[in-house]
Amino acid sequence: MSKIILVTGGAGYIGSHTVLQLLLGGYKAVVVDNLDNSSDVSIKRVKELAREYVNNLSFHQVDLRDRPAIEKIFAQTKFEAVIHFAGLKAVGESVSEPLLYHDNNVIGTVILLEVMSAHGCKNLIFSSSATVYGWPKEVPCTEEFPLTAVNPYGRTKCHLIISDMVGQLFVEEICRDLHNSDSKWKIILLRYFNPVGAHPSGHIGEDPRGTPNNLMPFVQQVAVGRRSALTVFGNDYSTKDGTGVRDYIHVVDLADGHIAALRKLSDPKIGCEVYNLGTGKGTSVLEMVSAFEKASGKKIPLKIVGRRPGDAEVVYASTKKAETELKWKAKYGIEEICRDQWNWASKNPYGYGSSHSK
Repeated sequence: MSKIILVTGGAGYIGSHTVLQLLLGGYKAVVVDNLDNSSDVSIKRVKELAREYVNNLSFHQVDLRDRPAIEKIFAQTKFEAVIHFAGLKAVGESVSEPLLYHDNNVIGTVILLEVMSAHGCKNLIFSSSATVYGWPKEVPCTEEFPLTAVNPYGRTKCHLIISDMVGQLFVEEICRDLHNSDSKWKIILLRYFNPVGAHPSGHIGEDPRGTPNNLMPFVQQVAVGRRSALTVFGNDYSTKDGTGVRDYIHVVDLADGHIAALRKLSDPKIGCEVYNLGTGKGTSVLEMVSAFEKASGKKIPLKIVGRRPGDAEVVYASTKKAETELKWKAKYGIEEICRDQWNWASKNPYGYGSSHSK
């Protein structure tokens, strides 16, 4: 019997890639997504890529805050574990509607955990992020680094980063408290660094609504002609070329990290454990742009502006713990990342928007 995994937010960027890797790995997946910031086209394409495993995937357009609907799904199926991606990350909502933002991300998570507990499913993998480290004073970031949602730059930094940090910290703390109150809970918190790239087929990838929040969607939008230039924030950092350095991890490597975490949940010694998922290497903005230009054959015009207040110079992961305990390591570098990102962008210049896609 294949193990059945519930994936919340499984129609999103990281979620859809993880669902595909689950199916190819012999698992059955049930996806719950309200499609607020994703598209059901991704689910259709995952089914196409899954081929003979297509019948091992089912999809429910449901909001986590709809307790009766979540209860019904759990009543119908016995889940081995839940991988929890669902959450809002929109700048506008986090600033203009903070109650909605926290209602979705925190209250939705609490309802999910309550329903899981009621149905005896106490295995969870939570999609956290490196934003919980704030702006670290040294690198690489280890899992033992202090967690912070406030620092001297906090009030002037992009609201998205602050809201993301606060939301992720809240949920991480809820998970730790839950395990401390009931040792039957097995929880793995995965802190990702900078997810990029796309599935090598070019059929699924990142399709942000509105203004992107990350570097690579901006780069690809310039490459396909949707934007005239890439804005680079600061070129006077103490780095090799003056631009900020981050740890960019291929989304397929990230998805495989979730499969490794699922296997780790069978370890009787697991309680509530944290793992960084990154490459352990830092890449500058200009290095990424250069690699993308090489992969795409497109020139990316740059607009250099001042630093954003609070942006860290260098952030990258220590991956030693994940490599040792999860037996997982990122396989792909920036060449493969840019190759696959361009393959996705060139085939889908407007993402999943069917009227514009090739």
